[in-house]
Amino acid sequence: MTSLATLNLGRRGEEFAAAFLQQAGYRIVAVNFAIPVGRNRAGASILVEMDIVAYDGDVLCFIEVKTRSSVWFAEPQVNVDRRKRRQIARAARAYRRMFGLEAARYRYDVITVVVPEELKPSIAPDIQLLRNYWREEQLKKRVWSDRYYE
Repeated sequence: MTSLATLNLGRRGEEFAAAFLQQAGYRIVAVNFAIPVGRNRAGASILVEMDIVAYDGDVLCFIEVKTRSSVWFAEPQVNVDRRKRRQIARAARAYRRMFGLEAARYRYDVITVVVPEELKPSIAPDIQLLRNYWREEQLKKRVWSDRYYE
């Protein structure tokens, strides 16, 4: 279960990330954009939320924001696991199809934001942009070979 404090930290991180991207020259076109990507086995619609969709020049960027109050346990990007990357890639395909952007150049980025719990006005959060964090060809399901079982 997600606590209110965790949700607030995540929202603050997304605000810091959006401001960081704008200062870096990105043009933000959507924030917290939820898009249906299919149905589960029970028939319920599956929605995937993309944190930020922006343009870096002419490249469409699908950006996942990970915010933490410290890196004591692990770096924030560790939580952008294979399952999460697959969900975002699926949502990005649906987004590009929805807006007729199938031929557009695109990439997947991650922004990590570390906001100390007691953030004083004089202390800025640590923000890192990890460009091209993954590519779709890395997400293809593995095909098992029968050559070992012959």
